[in-house]
Amino acid sequence: MTLRPIVTLPDPVLRRKARVVTAFDNKLQTLIDDMIETMRDAPGVGLAAPQVGLAERVIVVEYFEHEPKDEEEEAEQELKKKVWAMLNPEIVKTSAEKVMGVEGCLSIPGLVGEVERFEAIQVRGLNRRGQPMRVKAQGWLARIFQHEIDHLNGVLFTDIATHVWKPEENETEPENEV
Repeated sequence: MTLRPIVTLPDPVLRRKARVVTAFDNKLQTLIDDMIETMRDAPGVGLAAPQVGLAERVIVVEYFEHEPKDEEEEAEQELKKKVWAMLNPEIVKTSAEKVMGVEGCLSIPGLVGEVERFEAIQVRGLNRRGQPMRVKAQGWLARIFQHEIDHLNGVLFTDIATHVWKPEENETEPENEV
């Protein structure tokens, strides 16, 4: 596995609509493994292929399958994080409820913003072997999936944020960059 450089604005690949994945070959498997390693090293909780310079519809997400209720439960679950690699993902169902939350992005270092997202979603796509998969996500996990899928459509959090700012040194940033 190899760490890949994360591209940042104004790289034009971040604004392109990514291509549908049709080949499930060794090159794709290497890309997915490299993206997981790059996401963890950053550190982040999600990464889309355009963020490593490829306009392909591939995302990786690593988070708790069920959101921890408090810091103690989060510490207990740290080893239980789940990794999703999804190709050609699409949101097929959303909750009526939307929530505001602060997001950052590995491709836009030094900025955060308040973004309204669906509280819960259902995502359909393919796993790394090309088999159909579905993910039901809520809370922070739903936010991560929505953020990464936006990347595949050339949309950045700063495009849809109600407020964007550079955090002060003593200001807390989002738990993890997405």
